[in-house]
Amino acid sequence: MHAGDSGIAVADVQSRLAALGIDSGDPPGVFGPSTEKAVRDLQNQRGLHVDGICGHETWSALVEAGYKLGDRYLYRRTPMLRGDDVAELQRRLSALGFDTGRVDGIFGDLTMAALAEFQQNAGLPSDGILGQETLVALVRLTPRHEVSELVSTVRDRERLRNAPRSLADRRLALGEGGGLDVITAAVQRGLGGTGATVVRLHHPDSSRLAAAANATRADVFVGFLVDPARTSCTTAFYGGYRYESTGGRRLAELLQERVPATLGLADGGTRRMTLPVLRETRMPAVVVEMGAPARVTERVALLARAVAEALRTWAVTTWD
Repeated sequence: MHAGDSGIAVADVQSRLAALGIDSGDPPGVFGPSTEKAVRDLQNQRGLHVDGICGHETWSALVEAGYKLGDRYLYRRTPMLRGDDVAELQRRLSALGFDTGRVDGIFGDLTMAALAEFQQNAGLPSDGILGQETLVALVRLTPRHEVSELVSTVRDRERLRNAPRSLADRRLALGEGGGLDVITAAVQRGLGGTGATVVRLHHPDSSRLAAAANATRADVFVGFLVDPARTSCTTAFYGGYRYESTGGRRLAELLQERVPATLGLADGGTRRMTLPVLRETRMPAVVVEMGAPARVTERVALLARAVAEALRTWAVTTWD
């Protein structure tokens, strides 16, 4: 849905936005300038690409944002349950010392295991299902003050600290949505001699790209996106629900120190985002978004060198 559309579906979007405190101001069922602005506000808040269009990713984010903890039973199923209620469950469990993995609002195996462990410790049936009895116990035991650091973040840092201090014997995934094979091939060549195993992945669907990266058991993922409308370079890493990927953020910073200057593009900085390829990957992941396709193609060898240098520096980072 976009500006100019009208009907029941538009009214539904407006109603959901209003429930989140984002009032469109347009007449019900009319996707006018105010509704477009409201959608842009939501996209900015949720770490999505901001275009004012309510496509699949924006609609999914809008639906997920409407769930509050206690609205429904939470359990492991296929497809996995997603929503702000799942993220709240993960935050509460992590604050109590039960590792759900990253706080991503997706009820997966780690969240189920952490919930079952909590239930066992609380003297409840350990079935990995959040029902009313478990919810009452969880709310009662959650610290009243804001925990300075979640166990999920601490475990992230431990894994990074215990990893090899070089790229040797590490698995790197390079991904793109189509048409950028020349970039991933150049970066792969640039990583020659490091001892790393480099896997190149291609898929236009961000979720499938994430699934492919997970299947390779990669230690890190670097994605590339070229947008003709851009005149800058930005690197995104996973950040959402008051959580962010420690390793992803550091790699994003290292890439931004090198890539914009290498390509002669404006430095758009790093950005916390919830794009599926960042949210659904199980390893530190980043996406480099660049403008000026002709310039990228012209300087692809220099770009590859900059990316390889950033990865080498990232690998030797001390995570204290």
